[in-house]
Amino acid sequence: MGCFAFKSKAKNQRAAASGARSPAPTSDGQKSKASSASTPTRSIQELSDERGAQRLRVFDLDELSSATNGFSRALKIGEGGFGSVYRAFFRSAGGGGGGRVVLAVKRLNQRSLQGHKQWLAEVQFLGVLEHPNLVRLVGYCAVDSETSKHRLLVYEFMPNKSLDDHLFNRAHPPLSWRLRLQIMIGAARGLDYLHEGLQEVQVIYRDFKAANVLLDADFKPKLSDFGLAREGPTEGKTHVSTAVVGTHGYAAPDYIETGHLTTKSDVWSFGVVLYEILTGRRSLERSRPAEEQKLLGWVRRHPPESQSFRSIMDPRLGGRYPAAAARQVARLADRCLVKNPKERPAMREVVEELERVLQMEPPTTTAADKDGDRRLPPAKR
Repeated sequence: MGCFAFKSKAKNQRAAASGARSPAPTSDGQKSKASSASTPTRSIQELSDERGAQRLRVFDLDELSSATNGFSRALKIGEGGFGSVYRAFFRSAGGGGGGRVVLAVKRLNQRSLQGHKQWLAEVQFLGVLEHPNLVRLVGYCAVDSETSKHRLLVYEFMPNKSLDDHLFNRAHPPLSWRLRLQIMIGAARGLDYLHEGLQEVQVIYRDFKAANVLLDADFKPKLSDFGLAREGPTEGKTHVSTAVVGTHGYAAPDYIETGHLTTKSDVWSFGVVLYEILTGRRSLERSRPAEEQKLLGWVRRHPPESQSFRSIMDPRLGGRYPAAAARQVARLADRCLVKNPKERPAMREVVEELERVLQMEPPTTTAADKDGDRRLPPAKR
């Protein structure tokens, strides 16, 4: 496939590289064009050939096994369809001080039929994409033996887990209103970069959800997990036709019904998460009463202009939010969730609107809001 140059030290890893370079499905190798592009288009595969090999490090399997103490369960920090994620400790390149660098290692579940394709997509996309609101891929490992195939990814470590954890896991203190807005502004900037930030290619994320918004030590958000990402439509086309994949409750209905994928599919998903930060509820909660299980159906009965709107707000906020700002976020979410994808705003507009909403907030006076201000400095464009 030629997506990147493997420079492995180990013979078996070179063999794995040879296998990984086999032709990929046509849909993943299509050239595409960002809406603002004025130069000839280039595919992610071509850009990865050029940039990925220079930016990404090839790790040995033994090195990753040692860094994770043999992929110890004690160091496991997450698990998903792709596989398990571990905290990993590496010796600092500085040498003498004996310091350690903490990274995250994602290990492919060998029973995952789609795992290799998603692993390859992550290496391709994150070997090219670079933005403050995207997680940084440090390197990868690919080793094939007679009995097994090993595919691993090495990322920067995000100590504050995900937005999903902080919204829905009661073990974490509630996020302040200000912090919720700043996290969503950062996530919106990440999506805007994917949609319009690269001159050569447009990227559709396809799996935006709170669980994929990771938080660093300062609660700065970074989009992660690019296994389902796709290049946008080629010049002259309005969409990419593809099998419907993603997470139930976040995929746009037009994408589900037609398989037509556009950047506006991501905008819909963003609207869902906006309502999650307002309500503190997941997009789908089977434990709720029947009329409240589907988040979007429930909030539509309490529109922003209604007197009952306050009843949908996350009780963990304790009323510490500007009511006018909350209503404005709900209006923005509703714009992201309109049925006709062409009528949804671009992510650039979403960023600008959220920044205006942030300015509506009165000076922070509560301990919770002050704590939120300490954890996350003012967002920068």
